[in-house]
Amino acid sequence: MTSTGIDFGTTNSVAAQWNGEYVEVLELGGHGLDADWRRPGFELLFPSVAGVSSGRKGALFGWEAKLRSEEAVEACKRMLRQEQEIVTLASRRFAATTAAAGVFRSMAQAAEQESATSVESAVVTVPANATGAARYRTREAARYGGISVRALLNEPTAAAISYAHDIEDEGQFLVFDWGGGTMDSTILLHENGFFDEKASRGVSKLGGLEIDARLRRIVLERAPQRREWTPTETRIFALAIEQAKIRLSSEDTVRISTPEGRSVEITQAEFSAAISDLIDQALLPVEQCLAALRMNPGELDAVLMIGGSSQIPAVREAVARALDCELVSAEFCDPMTAVARGAAIAAASLDGELDSIIQVVNMHALGTVTTHAGGKWSFSTIIPRNQTLPQERQKTYTPTKDHLSSLQVEVWEGDPDKPVDHPDNVRLTVLTLEYDRPCSKEDGTFELDYVYTKEGLLEVRATLVRTGKTVLDETVSAFGIAGTSPEVRWELEALLSLDGGATAGPRPPTPAAVAAAALPPSAPLLETGESLRPLIVDGSNLAWISSPRRQAGGRPSFATLLEGFAALKRRFPGRDVHVVVDATLRHDVLPEEREAVQTAIDARTVVQPPAGTQGRGDALVIELANEADGIVVTNDNFAPFQAANQWLRTEGRVLGATMSGGIWVFNPRVPPASGGIRHLR
Repeated sequence: MTSTGIDFGTTNSVAAQWNGEYVEVLELGGHGLDADWRRPGFELLFPSVAGVSSGRKGALFGWEAKLRSEEAVEACKRMLRQEQEIVTLASRRFAATTAAAGVFRSMAQAAEQESATSVESAVVTVPANATGAARYRTREAARYGGISVRALLNEPTAAAISYAHDIEDEGQFLVFDWGGGTMDSTILLHENGFFDEKASRGVSKLGGLEIDARLRRIVLERAPQRREWTPTETRIFALAIEQAKIRLSSEDTVRISTPEGRSVEITQAEFSAAISDLIDQALLPVEQCLAALRMNPGELDAVLMIGGSSQIPAVREAVARALDCELVSAEFCDPMTAVARGAAIAAASLDGELDSIIQVVNMHALGTVTTHAGGKWSFSTIIPRNQTLPQERQKTYTPTKDHLSSLQVEVWEGDPDKPVDHPDNVRLTVLTLEYDRPCSKEDGTFELDYVYTKEGLLEVRATLVRTGKTVLDETVSAFGIAGTSPEVRWELEALLSLDGGATAGPRPPTPAAVAAAALPPSAPLLETGESLRPLIVDGSNLAWISSPRRQAGGRPSFATLLEGFAALKRRFPGRDVHVVVDATLRHDVLPEEREAVQTAIDARTVVQPPAGTQGRGDALVIELANEADGIVVTNDNFAPFQAANQWLRTEGRVLGATMSGGIWVFNPRVPPASGGIRHLR
């Protein structure tokens, strides 16, 4: 196994590997840089950009996307902070996680093609103040891109590891991490190979993107825009702004041209003045860290400046002045590659390839959730944060009810001092504990054992206290549903096969799809030439489509719902599809499907109404369709809702679904007037 570290950045990403003697930063796609972008170290950067060009089939990534795209999506990483963030390329909408997965995948391919090495697994870095949900989505994006995440390492810790490995220095380090998307300040103690993050503060949405916006504002104040620019012109101008910002770190004056041919000259002094308030904002986390630890700047042994924004002369001057110290030079802590180098060193340490004493710790607590009287949930810590790996801890739990034959064990990561629903806390997976027979609460009491290995694997074992019998024994190597879901795989395939503005993605060559293609098309109201009205799917209804009714022992099938969803996406490409399920669906499906349902709910692939909502999922389906002027996909008649929503019986507002032998057909329908049969459940 090659020890690999990846710094997945907002503007640029970097990959590095331990080659047995030292860390080598990989060149990924930088060999063909344009002359005006060919600067020292830039060949080691891989822009975190996805784009399309009319002259190329398939999505572009890295430098190709940055410099050759007519339409591009940048800052995929920053978007992972937000739930359900959507990006648009070639008139197609994709989850930000899918775009990020494409960046990871392209990095791995470039490593194989240009550096003759493989990147199958890696230690991946994340901002120190990233939420648990952002960490989860980063891990998922890498996994979808074909890279197994061995561990998530905080960026400041990675930079400190790189510095300490080269300089062999100990003490208290302050890491000033200002890149393209976020500003983080972290104070670490490095002692006996252990890196302890003593304090970390940050500002989200403060980075190179905001600095670019200031420079753009100066230009447009002096050369106002007089006409609407094409997307290509807008993109070229954005690149000119970014390039000028980079040059202003080493040149006194730059000249920037607008798409209208007007030219503006800007001096380094003018630029520094324009971003002075942003620099002040960036210094606040530094002050907060020192205040939290009641430290004086003189107690710091080293100040490391990482990230592109940290190298702006005015920024370095401000930090040096505020801390009254000399900053570590880029020679000993490269601002662009130190994080990836540190991640690679950590990976080599995990592999036992280093004779160093670097110790890897878990950055967040691991545990589960427990229910108290009144139904209140709380985070129950099993392995506290900052524990040297490998680590094993146990805790005893008792079921809340008698006569259970199984129960769900939820694995959580985050901060136990915060409420369970806080963004810093995220459920990583759900495991099923199976009893041999229904038993009392006392007989069902078990000891839950977590073993967190250096390789980033979590071994979960549950043993009955009274009998010593093991009732759960699983190793979790990838959180969430094992493997990628069909929707994610197809969405990534669609992204990779974009054709410079084409709207149709690939269609998996299944027998059902081939057979469905021979059937008569749906009514014109849903054809591509018409307005692409969103489809609102009554998911619980479709889940019952191939099952006997409940009275006959039938159950809804989540797999059937996913098949219907995929068929709908293939039949109507480019259309937004929203899937709504009843809050009870997770309990109604077979036990082996419950984790998949919950994971889909967590990922917002499907949505459910809040508990206690009158009308269950039906009410939410109707509300969404009404607000978005959407088309409902259901076989239900929605009888109780027809009086208040007469549009339900209007031509073109409802599609029925039929499935036979794996073939799905969707046809327009007008629900019968009130009094018809409701869900067959």
